[in-house]
Amino acid sequence: MITLSNRTLNRTLLARQMLLERRAMPVVEAVEHLGGLQAQAPVPPYLALWTRLKPFSFDALSKLVLDRSLVRMTLWRGTLHLISASDVHLMRTALQPELNKWAKVAMPPAGRVEIDLDKLARITREYVDTEPRTVAEIGAFLAEHFPEAKARELSTQAQMLVPMVQVPPRGIWGVGGVPQNVAMATWLGRDLPAEAAVPELVERYLRAFGPATLADMQAWSRLTGLKAHAAGLDLVEYRNEAGKVLLDVPDGVIVSEDTPAPARLLPSFDNVLLGHADRTRIMNEEARSRWGAVRNGVFPPTFLVDGFVRGTWSIAETKDTATLTIEPYFRTSAKDMKGVVREAEAVLKVMVPKKEHVIAAP
Repeated sequence: MITLSNRTLNRTLLARQMLLERRAMPVVEAVEHLGGLQAQAPVPPYLALWTRLKPFSFDALSKLVLDRSLVRMTLWRGTLHLISASDVHLMRTALQPELNKWAKVAMPPAGRVEIDLDKLARITREYVDTEPRTVAEIGAFLAEHFPEAKARELSTQAQMLVPMVQVPPRGIWGVGGVPQNVAMATWLGRDLPAEAAVPELVERYLRAFGPATLADMQAWSRLTGLKAHAAGLDLVEYRNEAGKVLLDVPDGVIVSEDTPAPARLLPSFDNVLLGHADRTRIMNEEARSRWGAVRNGVFPPTFLVDGFVRGTWSIAETKDTATLTIEPYFRTSAKDMKGVVREAEAVLKVMVPKKEHVIAAP
């Protein structure tokens, strides 16, 4: 069995995540290839695609959300994701059994009360079927039927149990708006199928994140029982430097560890950082501990040097100025920092084109 070095896994992951070079690919196809994009905040999906595609315009993504080719809904890890309308039925169907389990423990143990989740799902579905509702409205409505429980926790359970789409204008570049949710079946005109094609999901994951272990797949999806689903697929095996077995699709291209990797600025919650249980192929332990030392799981935007996480960045705006601050975790050479600054200048041009730009870098 061939052993793949950590740098080989790094370069292969970057290639499959379209971070070695920007690609010419339709936006919907790119979102599908990436397995969706985490989208708790409106900005990250735009920047995630901008750093991967060429050409790409923010307006193009907004139009695809408006015409319902792409939707924002609760998926992996119980968080909001941007996925294609076609993929909703694969991904949400696969995840629904796990979301049902999470709904049962959505209330903190100290104040947990037993409620009829089937009734909650039915009432919620009827309430969000005809028009979009805010999370607060959903919670208040459910609290009338379940006065023994808290509205906020009821709305969380509802989002797990009932497939809902967060509708525009939320998620539209430069527009924003209060988050509102409507039943997925109403928005897309069809309900979920009875069963999910989980083996297809395994293969899709490997094309975007492989080679990878079963533990990596589970960390990304939170699905269990993946070994049985993978067993029926035609997959190849490798080992990593730790001796663990990695699975991959037979036609998955392995990229040489000597392949140059350009500097990249990534948004919060970028796919390349969240797709594995073992993140050493994209960040070392010190970077992981600093990146993960955040409150409420709100991970900061990061930047890559030589293919690995080297630090974080942020933008602060005044009336006339936008300042992008680069904060390395480690000492970074002037040559490497030059590549980061070049990407930072491009980010400012696309995100805040009408203001004076300032780069604050070591």
